[in-house]
Amino acid sequence: MKHAAGTLAFIARFAVLGLAAAFVISLMWPDVGNRLRQRVGLSPASTTAPAAATNPPRVNGPVSYADAVARAAPSVVNIYANKMVTEQAVQMYTDPVLQRLFGGRPAGPAYKRREQSLGSGVIVSSEGYVLTNNHVIANADDIQVLLYDGRVAKAKVVGADVETDLAVLKIDASNLPVIRIAEHMPVRTGDVVLAIGNPLGLNQTVTMGIVSAIGRQLSSASPEDFIQTDAAINLGNSGGALVNSEGELVGINTLLIGKAANAEGISFAIPVGNAKRVLDQIIDSGHVVRGWMGADYTFVPVAADSGLPAAARGAQVTEIYPGGPAAQAGILPHDILLRIGTDDIVDPADLRRHEAALKPGSKVEVSGLRNGSPFHTEVILAQRPPLRPTASLDG
Repeated sequence: MKHAAGTLAFIARFAVLGLAAAFVISLMWPDVGNRLRQRVGLSPASTTAPAAATNPPRVNGPVSYADAVARAAPSVVNIYANKMVTEQAVQMYTDPVLQRLFGGRPAGPAYKRREQSLGSGVIVSSEGYVLTNNHVIANADDIQVLLYDGRVAKAKVVGADVETDLAVLKIDASNLPVIRIAEHMPVRTGDVVLAIGNPLGLNQTVTMGIVSAIGRQLSSASPEDFIQTDAAINLGNSGGALVNSEGELVGINTLLIGKAANAEGISFAIPVGNAKRVLDQIIDSGHVVRGWMGADYTFVPVAADSGLPAAARGAQVTEIYPGGPAAQAGILPHDILLRIGTDDIVDPADLRRHEAALKPGSKVEVSGLRNGSPFHTEVILAQRPPLRPTASLDG
């Protein structure tokens, strides 16, 4: 009996010593237990899979846009437009009163000098068509295009559209890298975008931002549909590419609101869908033709206590041009237009885009409200008269 008790005491002492040693080892080498169990086959790698499955890795955005730039950058070109300008030397009056009233007087004959404007463009066809801004190449005598690979090509103007500030150039060169156009995914506010161009003559430069807004209209008389972005754009970026994170073209950079207006990070681009329509028309006929109803519009006013939603759909007519299509169709000021053809009218900008997309001479039914009563009429559209172009970032 005493022998059995001594044996149990001996085993207990060794068990206590073993547990103490294991505790010390686990403090000094916390991973040794796992390694020993894996070595004897008690903890295979498969046993850790369920734990990993319960904590899936987070999906993050790309840490680099280098692949997108590599896809898009070869299609963006630098444009150098040269023109001769005539200037007159002026001698200032010495008398302060005359100087304040008249400034100065001509001093000698007028002289000519060569002026160069910088801009950017995008190769949109393997046939050599390049999209850029009209103000970049306007009145130019000679246009040179610097390709991504260092080649220089002389460009000719195929056509231009002052209203959208777009121009189509043609260059003769082989093996041209054509940009991929984003046709399946619409641009959304918050999307990451990259602006690629030739700012300040520094050659190709890439800046990044997001889409700040879509459907921007800076002139109520124009069917504008700008993408607003905060990607850094400077002089020389005009006509360059605005691409998404996949390197696909979503817009043509065209203008900005600068620091003179106490603004920063407010730039605009023409959506690629609009640019593509202008491109196709210019290639087909050399110019762009738009429909016009001969009226001006504003938002539908809604009284605060009317119980109606604040953003009422439709457009209210503010002015009718005498002899125009709307006047001939009997449309009156203060009429609220709700539908054109088979499409509902969302707002004045939406109506401008709808009428501009229709061909002159086509007949379309317009319906709305007059003094609260429904009315319908048919309008035969005319060709839109030319408008004064919007100020550009390089102008």
